[in-house]
Amino acid sequence: MKHWRAYFQFVKPYTKWILLTLFIGTLKFGIPALLPLVQKYVVDDVLLNSALQLEEQVSRLIWVLTGSLVLFVIVRGPVEYARQYFAQLITSRILFDLRNRLYAHLQRLSLRYYQNTKVGEVISRFINDAEQTKNIVEVGMMNVWLDLFTLIFVLGFMVYLDPVLTVVAISIFPLYAIAVKILYKRLKALTKDRSAALAGIQAYLHERIQGISVIRSFALERHEARQFEGINGKYLNKAIAHSRWNAWTFAVINTLTDIAPLLVIGYGGYQVIQHNLTLGTFVAFFGYLDRLYAPLKRLINSSTILTQASASWERVLELLEEPYDMTDAKGAAILPPGKHGVAFRQVWFQYQDQGGWVLKNISLQASPGQTVALVGMSGGGKSSLVGLIPRFYDVQKGTILVGGRDVREWTMESLRNQIGMVLQENFLFSGSVRDNISLGNPEAGEEEIIAAAKAANAHDFILELPQGYDTEVGERGVKLSGGQKQRVAIARVFLKDPAILILDEATSALDLESEHLIQQSLQNLSRSRTTLIVAHRLSTITHADLIVVMKNGAVAERGTHEQLMQKNGVYAQLYNIQHLNA
Repeated sequence: MKHWRAYFQFVKPYTKWILLTLFIGTLKFGIPALLPLVQKYVVDDVLLNSALQLEEQVSRLIWVLTGSLVLFVIVRGPVEYARQYFAQLITSRILFDLRNRLYAHLQRLSLRYYQNTKVGEVISRFINDAEQTKNIVEVGMMNVWLDLFTLIFVLGFMVYLDPVLTVVAISIFPLYAIAVKILYKRLKALTKDRSAALAGIQAYLHERIQGISVIRSFALERHEARQFEGINGKYLNKAIAHSRWNAWTFAVINTLTDIAPLLVIGYGGYQVIQHNLTLGTFVAFFGYLDRLYAPLKRLINSSTILTQASASWERVLELLEEPYDMTDAKGAAILPPGKHGVAFRQVWFQYQDQGGWVLKNISLQASPGQTVALVGMSGGGKSSLVGLIPRFYDVQKGTILVGGRDVREWTMESLRNQIGMVLQENFLFSGSVRDNISLGNPEAGEEEIIAAAKAANAHDFILELPQGYDTEVGERGVKLSGGQKQRVAIARVFLKDPAILILDEATSALDLESEHLIQQSLQNLSRSRTTLIVAHRLSTITHADLIVVMKNGAVAERGTHEQLMQKNGVYAQLYNIQHLNA
């Protein structure tokens, strides 16, 4: 019941439209239900009425046909159109709202969730399972009620025509109820298993496409084909099991449905022979029999569809109810624009509750206009440390201060608005160069975008591209070189104009010429800002006001370049090794 209440919150805004569609639907299904009565009238009161003259019979037949033509053609056509249009409009709007809610939810989930969840699994729930849920409204809240109305409407006419024959016609109803109860419980479980197997295919495919260069470089095509065949085979087995049970369900239901006409033919035909039933009544009753079991079969089919939709909704709801690791504190303040320092006070951090400490008792400070460089061997915790400033994760012990207050006291949006990050592998979205730079400030004008590109020494190479700033960069920026992608990413940060600048191996993807072009730009950008640099190439951070050497998650040394070289410790050894190798 809980998961249905969760779905109805998406339905509630469209309640009036659903009621209107149901009203139109009653007209759609009610009009054809009058046809057997027309047949009865024509047979008993026109064709077999010996009291009428030939002219009178023809006249009555013409009037019946004229009235029927108006009702079944002229009136029913617009009613049919309106019913289909409104039904599709409502389900499409609900699906639109659901996907908007899902996307907003995905934006708020933590990086930890995405590190532990396959992207293809998320996409499968977002696309396939969400699409299936529209049947809850279209079938469950519209078609089912309309079919029930049709059943009651038709049963009323059948009872009016012959109560005993009606009892004969519906005598197999209990068998329907037993079949549904037995068959559909298993069908729901098989549907959920099939959806999970399909999500597995999508997750595998997404990951392998992202890593296609690795597959090619190691000549793994045949190995990957065998791996995919195994995963695809699992889905095939689940799909066949689902299809087998679904086919068995329809076989049972259709067999039961075919029993009823035989019973009616036998008993009704005998009553006509005995002159206890008119031929017109028997013809009309048989016409209603089809209209009785057609909605009944649709109801059974609806049970199948709703079973599948329910299983899909449960998977969507699992995603919607995924908790947020981090949220804004109650009464969180908005970090205003301006110059803000960053301070770490006895910070301890681990990614998993049972894992080891990634950062141990870190204390350091970066003031506005100051540049702090973090150096050390890989795995020392440098990137983890700077990732705590925009609250990609929260610390377990200690405090991180921005603007003199704990980062958890600011809203995450306002905090991140004041932070600009340039990473080692910056992500470019499919779209134009202009689109990617403007992400730094979506409201920026053309002049501001060009100024940012010039500041990042990207303007010249952009103009040399086939369509300049309108050049498509491709998925993940595949049409640009590593250095070009990096300069576009840096231009993005120039456009953002943040108070705090984080450079995580920002120039490591560049050749020496590109690095030289950007290094001065980065120094200009960081001049009036609080800047933290994670660097592997020590020659790029000798100008820093403070260099912090990290080892195994702790601070091993700190000082200026000259001070650390005089100590002849870890930093001096690393610098000398790189200097010799250079």
